[in-house]
Amino acid sequence: MHSNDHPAADGPEANLSDTEGAEAEAAVPPPGTMPLEDRSTAWKVHGETLIYNSEWIRLTSCDVETPDGARFDHHKVVLKAASVVAMVDKDERVYMMWRHRFPSDIWNWELPGGLLDPGESADEAGKRELLEESGFVVDGAFEHVASFEPMIGMVTSPHDIYIARDVRKVAEPTEVNEAQRVAWIPLDDMLGLIAEGKIANSGTLVAVLYLLATRKGQDR
Repeated sequence: MHSNDHPAADGPEANLSDTEGAEAEAAVPPPGTMPLEDRSTAWKVHGETLIYNSEWIRLTSCDVETPDGARFDHHKVVLKAASVVAMVDKDERVYMMWRHRFPSDIWNWELPGGLLDPGESADEAGKRELLEESGFVVDGAFEHVASFEPMIGMVTSPHDIYIARDVRKVAEPTEVNEAQRVAWIPLDDMLGLIAEGKIANSGTLVAVLYLLATRKGQDR
């Protein structure tokens, strides 16, 4: 919708009675409740042409048709699935790694995590990456809290987020290229780090914001 398509504050919608307004609101299905078989606004794919393929990335050009009938080529990128793990200790601190990402030339704090190996489940990958990057193993619950796509309009790369609170260090990290330094960072510091641009990784952001949103005893 264009900005000039929004109804003005003093337009007809502003004159609805309380009853009419409530009925209009009730007529809108809650998010996530639209019947799955209703694909009336789905983009149609008439064909897909491979441009590049490797162990890490698949790039195609898709012949797509939008609901208004327009038809054009649209790039699609397929990346491997990934798992991200937030370890939280009894003092509400999170284990994080300060690392460099060369594509964007960004230094930021990230959680342990990585790509799934062939035949590996998301939770298996999370536990493996945790051991490789931190030397910790999970003794208790390994809670799955979210699945998301970090760039859903053009890229498919499923990410799963896990929380682990009962952990134990059994070794030194075997993956030496992942972090310049590590630290247990208090949850209280996270919003400040996000505001400063020091947490830029999408999986880390989802996990940290989940932890902040579900903190016990927080003011709502």
